[in-house]
Amino acid sequence: MHHEVTHKPGFAMLRVELEPGEKLVSEPGAMVAMSRSIDLSAKMSADDTTGFFAKLVMFWFALVKKFIGGESVMFSHYDARQKGAVWISPTYMGDIHHRRLSGETLYLAKGAYLASTGSVEISVKFGGFKAFIMPWTSSFKLVATGNGDLYFNSYGGIQAIEVNGSYVVDDGHIVAYEGSLTRKTRSVGGGVTGLLASGEGLVKEFQGQGTVYIQTRNRSALAGWLTPMLPG
Repeated sequence: MHHEVTHKPGFAMLRVELEPGEKLVSEPGAMVAMSRSIDLSAKMSADDTTGFFAKLVMFWFALVKKFIGGESVMFSHYDARQKGAVWISPTYMGDIHHRRLSGETLYLAKGAYLASTGSVEISVKFGGFKAFIMPWTSSFKLVATGNGDLYFNSYGGIQAIEVNGSYVVDDGHIVAYEGSLTRKTRSVGGGVTGLLASGEGLVKEFQGQGTVYIQTRNRSALAGWLTPMLPG
């Protein structure tokens, strides 16, 4: 389906045109405007799987997505009765990137998922016990798989980096990465002294061959800069 990203890269907004019978799924609260020929409903899954067992699975997934993944419980579904368009906008300023999935897997950072079409499934991957003992690191929780269009957003602009071997990225600048890559958490260098003195904190080292999507700004760094200036 036809789509357009406007107001790039700082205040990007997504416009998707739907033909009769087509569907768009997004995070709740992302809708800016839509045609009257579009029906909007809220569901716990990004797909239309039915049946008691499937609904039970969706319920538990919604709870995990909320309390472990830090994401919204529900998805917004836009169904076109007639030809129309939907405008979608991220919560914070930044860019929107489109990725066509053809059976591959893409891991998304917290808050990066914006919308999808087709048979794209959004699930949760447990980040491991490091997410509990090192809560200052962002742990990838959302997994996008299937076939269709995936739209994800960033804080600032998005840059795709092709990895062939090993590549190091600051944890707060990671938006997404392909499932063909493995990653491990480490300090920049110099052990504990280097960790504290460099100001870089922990980083992710990606290994293998695939694409990593990074953002030009770091929300955690912005929050750390603003906090001392807040009253009280």
